[in-house]
Amino acid sequence: MLRLRVEAEVKPTEDPKKVEAAVKNIFPTLRLNLAGNLLMGESTQVEALDRLHQLLRLQAILDSARRVMRGGMRENIVRFMLNKQVAAVGRVSFTNGESPLGPIMVTLEAPDAEHLIDYLAPRTVNGKPIEEIKY
Repeated sequence: MLRLRVEAEVKPTEDPKKVEAAVKNIFPTLRLNLAGNLLMGESTQVEALDRLHQLLRLQAILDSARRVMRGGMRENIVRFMLNKQVAAVGRVSFTNGESPLGPIMVTLEAPDAEHLIDYLAPRTVNGKPIEEIKY
């Protein structure tokens, strides 16, 4: 079973609603809760990844997304960080966490993490997916 977990710290200078909007731009179906200064959401529905799946293709960043996701894979878990400010304008940008407002932390857990990466960011030739697979 797939498990998606998204976390974003709400800094004292940030409006929690704007941070929530940034996360929702990438994960629109995720129900989010604010606990202290941490905005969190979880889902076991693959549909929660639909917008991310779409944005990676619209922005033509499949190769870099695949590299980042594979680099953050440990057994059945894939972890990566997204730039919160870029997400606020509805785009995906991977980060190593060095951002003044902090990243959006994404954790994906799946029985076959490699298959999940193939679904989100398949191998490409000249930037086009060799094969689109279902998840």
